[in-house]
Amino acid sequence: MKILALDLGKFKTVFCNYYTNTADHHFGTLATTPQAMHDLFVEQQPDRLVMEVSHVAGWIHDLARTLNLDVQVANPNSEGWRWRRLKRKTDRDDALKLARLSAMDQLPTVHMPVPRVRQWRALIAYRHKLVARRTAIRNAIRALLDAQGIAWPRGASGWTQQALRQMQQLSQPLIDCAADQLWRGQLHAEMQLLDQLRPMLEQIEAKLDALARDDSRVSQLRSIEGVGPRLAELVVAWIDDPHRFSNGREVGAYAGLTPKQHQSGQHDRLGRITRQGPALLRKLLVEIAWGMRRRNPRAAAFYERMCHGQKTRRKQAAVALARKVLIWCWAMLRDGATWQSDQQQPAMT
Repeated sequence: MKILALDLGKFKTVFCNYYTNTADHHFGTLATTPQAMHDLFVEQQPDRLVMEVSHVAGWIHDLARTLNLDVQVANPNSEGWRWRRLKRKTDRDDALKLARLSAMDQLPTVHMPVPRVRQWRALIAYRHKLVARRTAIRNAIRALLDAQGIAWPRGASGWTQQALRQMQQLSQPLIDCAADQLWRGQLHAEMQLLDQLRPMLEQIEAKLDALARDDSRVSQLRSIEGVGPRLAELVVAWIDDPHRFSNGREVGAYAGLTPKQHQSGQHDRLGRITRQGPALLRKLLVEIAWGMRRRNPRAAAFYERMCHGQKTRRKQAAVALARKVLIWCWAMLRDGATWQSDQQQPAMT
């Protein structure tokens, strides 16, 4: 078998042609452009193409599939891939390691969704980035007001239309500010940034809502008490094909919500969660889990059971509930079922 392994870079890529029957290999370099990649694939005609997941891996994967190439996309965050205690690590070493691990069928791979799903994921992630920017701006505004000894309402009440009008009266264009009133200019600048973000977020959320209406799986997950549109679309987009997971344990491990295990002889200890996989999915699941305790009786019962009556176990119980919610969602997607609060939970095996 001839394996073509790519160590992808932003501007250039190092490739390795590896022959499994003899272990012979040779290297080359090319520009990371569609035309150069196409010419390489046509010229080399490999039996398998191997590369790491990266921001350019999507279009390269699509190009290879149009040429009917067998493609493997490696997960560089896997324990089996990480380099340790090396005297040298080069692009050629990376490409050769990709090829050798693939030849031994020991390469940790990731699922590469179709372009439509990748674009959906990107838009979801972009919305969350804008929300984080909005939160940062609001925190900066509160810090400015606190520094001047101005008390401001907490929570959402500090961002109502009336509150924003009052805030606007405190602000002033920086060019018009006196030397001892520069904070008003900073407040004016922050409020302008906040005003610019608002229509952008509304436009993105409107598009996401339209995409969700065209996907029945999102409505399916929203039938769970406590699961809103943002979590439902996130789970559907990241799970993608539920049949690629064999059981609930694999789903929890995919999101990095399973504990680390340290086993030696008679000792078998579980540590913190692995935090591998999509961080955005994990973060939102944990956030939603805290709220589901109050809205979903089944989730509340599970949470209390995980707490064991101890207040110190609340965080661990919330993480366990987040993993359970994800498994419920996966089982529903796999079986095409809707949430029935008065029946037993979906099967997880």
